[in-house]
Amino acid sequence: MSHSVNFSLFFCRKKRKMTTLHQVFKQLNDPRINRSKKHLLIDIIILSILAVLSGAESYDSIELFGKTNYAFLKQFLKLPNGIPSHDTINRVFSVLNSRHFERLFIQWTNSLKEKGIFEKVIAIDGKTLRGSKDTFHSKSAVHMVHAWSVENNICLGQIKTKDKSNEITVIPEILELLDIKGSIITIDAMGTQTAIAKKIKDKEADYILAVKGNQKTLLEEVEATCKNNRPVKDSSEVEKGHGRIETRRCEVFEKGLIVDFEDRWEGLKSVIKITATREIGEKRTSEVRYYISSLNTSQPFNSYIRDHWRVENSLHWTLDMVFREDEQRKRNNRSAENFAIVRKITLNLLKKDKGKGSLVTKRLRAAWDKDYLIKLLQI
Repeated sequence: MSHSVNFSLFFCRKKRKMTTLHQVFKQLNDPRINRSKKHLLIDIIILSILAVLSGAESYDSIELFGKTNYAFLKQFLKLPNGIPSHDTINRVFSVLNSRHFERLFIQWTNSLKEKGIFEKVIAIDGKTLRGSKDTFHSKSAVHMVHAWSVENNICLGQIKTKDKSNEITVIPEILELLDIKGSIITIDAMGTQTAIAKKIKDKEADYILAVKGNQKTLLEEVEATCKNNRPVKDSSEVEKGHGRIETRRCEVFEKGLIVDFEDRWEGLKSVIKITATREIGEKRTSEVRYYISSLNTSQPFNSYIRDHWRVENSLHWTLDMVFREDEQRKRNNRSAENFAIVRKITLNLLKKDKGKGSLVTKRLRAAWDKDYLIKLLQI
């Protein structure tokens, strides 16, 4: 039986059912005036997601995907006036309310979480969309803050900031939108703020926060604690690969007896010192990193802190290498942050597929095999 027959039978049986994409993103407010609505907003959103799943990276390629797959798309998109042009798609993403889109994205990710998998570590980190910088119009690059679920291997949400220095203003916002009860929140030094620590504890979660020079007083207190006390726990992990040997020594200390230290940081229980030593051939380098945590000293901090960097490898690196995000030149109004959500929707769908093959291979397969594309949508 041919693929086209398979599609027809599939959608005849399931024609009244919608994907979770339909169910969630149909709530997205349409900012266009009525006389200019030739194309349905939900059609444009899902068309774009399907096209990016299949390898598209520009508005022109989304339009081309739509025109070359029109019969397939008509089976679950209405398309009352055919495939929208690339200019129409561009205008729509430029005017969408990005904050509403971000909140619906967070709502949609909840449908992807696997039953029985508890979200132990949630890593929060920022990424700059370098291609969104517009020097001619004096516009700085868009900076996003992401929440990454280590256990579910998906992006839980994103929120745009004005610039990197404003991460601390939106981290409480993304924490408010996420269900973090019982989880461990890991954040780099930019988010090491007393208000953020309190927010995490108020939501019945725990934190591991990096300590660097931006919190000079805290860093001095942490260094003094590690220097003047014996660690409660001292362990090491060795990792070999790619011609290098990396040893991570993890020393865990009780929070110390400095009154100011205790009063400022909600729920503080532990201080952690990580000494990372890297050997490549005869070259040996060493780096010391410090953290504070609301967890008790018995926890496997070496593992949790290593987990934090998955947001770099599994999300940020993937967005650049697989989706070429840093090369994208979308700059009109809200286009960059809105289209960034489309990329993360497709990334989450690809990550949830348990089949073999790299993400690049899966995108190629989605373009060539419509049965596989349907499977990715989890209809």
